[in-house]
Amino acid sequence: MNRSYEVEYCNLELRFDRRHIQQFIKSLIQEGYSLYWNESDQHFTISIRSGRRLVKLRFQRIGDRFKMIGDYSIRDEKLSEVMERMIGDTRGHAVVKRFRDRQIVIENIMFGELIRMVEVSGVEQKVLFQKELVVTPDEMVKAFKSNRAEERIPLVRLELDYELAVLHEAIENGNEEQKAKSLAKLAELRQEMLLLEM
Repeated sequence: MNRSYEVEYCNLELRFDRRHIQQFIKSLIQEGYSLYWNESDQHFTISIRSGRRLVKLRFQRIGDRFKMIGDYSIRDEKLSEVMERMIGDTRGHAVVKRFRDRQIVIENIMFGELIRMVEVSGVEQKVLFQKELVVTPDEMVKAFKSNRAEERIPLVRLELDYELAVLHEAIENGNEEQKAKSLAKLAELRQEMLLLEM
């Protein structure tokens, strides 16, 4: 992945245990960053000095684990690389916006993998990458006809991933009609997944 001068991380859904946070702090120190951290009953905050800027990463405590919260704009290539390693290592979800000369490249990351990349220039959008289905059409037909849960679950997961990407795009574009359709479809898929996993 190309790194740009400014990268924005939005809609982060990263979950950690204390060991992951310690490893993240260790990797920042190894990269030469000056930092400090603060912990309270509800939050864990890491403040990183990046040039003249101070980047504060916030983690919300959820039981024994932590969830990263907030949106972050980073103008340091090395810090951006560390951040993306963290997204991959935790198999997290994020929307990454890379700002270039009059262009924005938007990457949708789910479970630590790039599933969609779109380039926006003015009002034009161009899909640069979209993750292909790993299930063949024959397997899909067989899974739809099958009553066996273990054959259906992988397909439902793929449908969930796709519908989440559609929902995100609808939200980004302010398309309320598509947003409502996606939310309804996600509710159906969620119900089906709960029944399959019982």
